[in-house]
Amino acid sequence: MTTETKAAEAAEPYDQHGDHGGRAESGDRTIRHFTIHHDGVTLPVSRGGRGRPLVLCPGLSSTQAGLRELTELLRRDHDVVTFDLRGHGLASAADRYSFGDFRDDLGAVMAEVGDLGLPAAPVLVGYSLGADLAVHFASEHPDAVAGLVLIDGANPVPEPFITEADLPAFRAMWEDVAARQEAERGTARQVLLSGQEILDLNLEIDVIRSGILDRYGKIDRPITMIMSASMAGDSGEGQAARFNRNWRAGVERLVREHPHLATHWLDADHQLVLTHAPQIARIIRDAWGPAGRATW
Repeated sequence: MTTETKAAEAAEPYDQHGDHGGRAESGDRTIRHFTIHHDGVTLPVSRGGRGRPLVLCPGLSSTQAGLRELTELLRRDHDVVTFDLRGHGLASAADRYSFGDFRDDLGAVMAEVGDLGLPAAPVLVGYSLGADLAVHFASEHPDAVAGLVLIDGANPVPEPFITEADLPAFRAMWEDVAARQEAERGTARQVLLSGQEILDLNLEIDVIRSGILDRYGKIDRPITMIMSASMAGDSGEGQAARFNRNWRAGVERLVREHPHLATHWLDADHQLVLTHAPQIARIIRDAWGPAGRATW
């Protein structure tokens, strides 16, 4: 099915977004905003900074507003494009929230980025679900990206995360998350998915990750992985310990298959984009910034 993509652009001073006073002397101080209309949804896109092009794809329950600290740090060295997935932030709600639908959202953004006249293909950075979307996109459009940075996602874990026995606990957890999200309704941090929709998507991701190793085999671009050492928290017991072992085993499995991957472990849980933004930005700068090894 083909979809029509349209973009409308506006601009505003960078200072309105709060730069922590750290980059006024280096780069473009203007954030440009435009919207993409495709498949019945509207996706808000922002672009700012100067340097090597970079697209930041958020994950499930994450938004442009929530990733602001990391985005602003990346803009010191990169021309950064960020956006909200359907049902997140300032994007419109949708009738469906499947992996394929979110993959198409990323595809629509990347198609628009391809029309911006950039000097080179962008680095594609994905967090959590966004990392999985990035791998799937790059495996199908290898010439559209310069490389990938995958933050705590796209992990070929040897065992599913959600077993039949885990279902009640996960259902209750995500129903609680959805209920707490009510307080964010109408803001740039809102998430419109129900608890059941979040659960269904995670079950689908488990299946998709079981075959993601084949996707990596189709990508001939540099890949950097930034992973949490305690994905499910630092408890050494029970489910958290099992989830963490499974998470590490998945990365070890990936590195055995593709030893050229650069892997970084942070002493953090899955919220590392919020708690460790400076470290993540530094790793990306070292790999892709002005002095990085993956040069133009």
